[in-house]
Amino acid sequence: MRIADLAQREIDRALRGQGLAFRCGPFHYRVRSAIESVGTGLARLYADHGLIGDEAFVDFDIEIARSRGIRRWVRPQARFLFDGHSPFEPLPAGHAFPLLEWGMNWCICSLSMEHLVLHASVVERGGKAAILPAPPGSGKSTLCAALIHRGWRLLSDELALISLHDANLVPLCRPVSLKNESIALLRAFAPGAVFGEVTPDTNKGAVGHLKPPRAHVERSHEPVLPRWVVFPRYAAGAEPEMSPRPKAESMLELGRNAFNYGLLGRSGYEALAEVVERSQCFRFTYSALDDAIASFERLAEEQDECALTC
Repeated sequence: MRIADLAQREIDRALRGQGLAFRCGPFHYRVRSAIESVGTGLARLYADHGLIGDEAFVDFDIEIARSRGIRRWVRPQARFLFDGHSPFEPLPAGHAFPLLEWGMNWCICSLSMEHLVLHASVVERGGKAAILPAPPGSGKSTLCAALIHRGWRLLSDELALISLHDANLVPLCRPVSLKNESIALLRAFAPGAVFGEVTPDTNKGAVGHLKPPRAHVERSHEPVLPRWVVFPRYAAGAEPEMSPRPKAESMLELGRNAFNYGLLGRSGYEALAEVVERSQCFRFTYSALDDAIASFERLAEEQDECALTC
């Protein structure tokens, strides 16, 4: 069963009771919340994610709870709880769904040691993955959202999971997080896409989420070989430029974008080195999404030609 197989009242009942338990890539989450926006957000944006039984093992047991005391009634707040503990400060109750998304990221970044975790988007074409590492504000998620609506498969928007066993990319197919002007831009670029509610006035500005296509979620069990590492940067008015980046420099930058690189030690180093060894590395500057898509199409075409002639 999928979350979409439940009526909204059934989702809300589960969230208020034992929790709504579902698969997300290689992880199992159980979520509890009595805040309405959490239930409606999960129903809309996680509709295609598979449910798991109430008695099944879960990796992360989390709750988005209303703050107690006066903050329950005056300027209400929401708290993220993991196993009953709150690792960070509460936010306005209206930010409950973004808080859930950020908390789900925190669980993986802070607690998962089965994969090397990078701050990067990952998309796939022709069985090969492009890793897009970049700091906030670089246009990474906007580019990722555009690519998955032009023939690329979404593996992950925020967190790249690299297997420690074979250095393949493990899917973590979740909603794509968009901010500010990017929300309207993607609505126009992909009019058939499904969006959640926009949350204004967060510490990142206005935040909205784009639902991953069902076909992409259904392929969450299919890991992918790394082929490209592309460091994107949005620059207003810039012509698209894809320029090679040295592998040694790229590996250092990827290490700086990793959440658990130092904790994993040798296994993390070897996995990252294998990814870089298998990949072509580039810097990429862009402004217009159509130009960016064309640049990535050329990468894929060159890969196809190499497969036939190399």
